[in-house]
Amino acid sequence: MNRLVLQAQILEKAALRYTPAGLPALDLMLKHESMADEAGAPRKIALEIKAVAIGEIVKRVQALGLTEKTVFTGFLSAQRQGRGTVFHITGLDP
Repeated sequence: MNRLVLQAQILEKAALRYTPAGLPALDLMLKHESMADEAGAPRKIALEIKAVAIGEIVKRVQALGLTEKTVFTGFLSAQRQGRGTVFHITGLDP
């Protein structure tokens, strides 16, 4: 199973583009910060991840502010040309 649930805020929004199939697509950079327990000890988690919203979800993502923490759901995939990972957003809960 490939499912990711991540509370994050948007750092960057690229210009709206369209896929070859004509679907709206929005490239983003998300930032996450939290604390987690690992091996019985607290650990600070901080990361940035590339993300993309495609289709109907684009309108909802565009409406979000840059500092607004949101719970994003979706899946991970290889980036185009196979360099790195991208989080495909399929749902959100502001």
